[in-house]
Amino acid sequence: MRASCVSEESTLSRSRSRAAASRLDRLNTAPADAAEAALLSCCGSRRWARLIAAHRPYPDLEALLAAGDEASYDLTPADLDEALADESVVGHELPPADSLGSPAAHTALQAAHDAYERRFGHVFVICLDGLPPEERLDRLLTGIRDRLGNEWERERDNTAEELRRIARGRLVRLAENPARLPEVPGFRIA
Repeated sequence: MRASCVSEESTLSRSRSRAAASRLDRLNTAPADAAEAALLSCCGSRRWARLIAAHRPYPDLEALLAAGDEASYDLTPADLDEALADESVVGHELPPADSLGSPAAHTALQAAHDAYERRFGHVFVICLDGLPPEERLDRLLTGIRDRLGNEWERERDNTAEELRRIARGRLVRLAENPARLPEVPGFRIA
């Protein structure tokens, strides 16, 4: 019985690996411009997208994520500025402003965003992947308030790390749903 269970688990694991690899096929085989455009929706740096597209094919999701991380760590200040100028970098779903306690929180959030942009010269970014929707507003407010006190260089490092985390989550979603690949012009992942 135990050998049968192990065999079934092993077969299931191999099946999942094959399915994940086939999801990457569309990204791996897409024309360079389509792949770059899809990757650009994960991180607004053209250089980042070109680097990842140039290293295709990826044998599995882990290899794609490793390439994304490496490209993120190699962002120049100009690349980071370009990524921060991309409007899709901020795409958090928040509770509606008319929910309980929310109008004051939304007002506080807008004021904090304005103060952050005045201090650092770019939008505030934070990765909220994995957080339940009801916790996002609090995490966003806490994060922006905490980081407003940072020195410019430290905040630049934090921002680059948050962009890397956001790009990583978007790469996972892109690989999980390759049907989005051809819809590049309007492609936007939050």
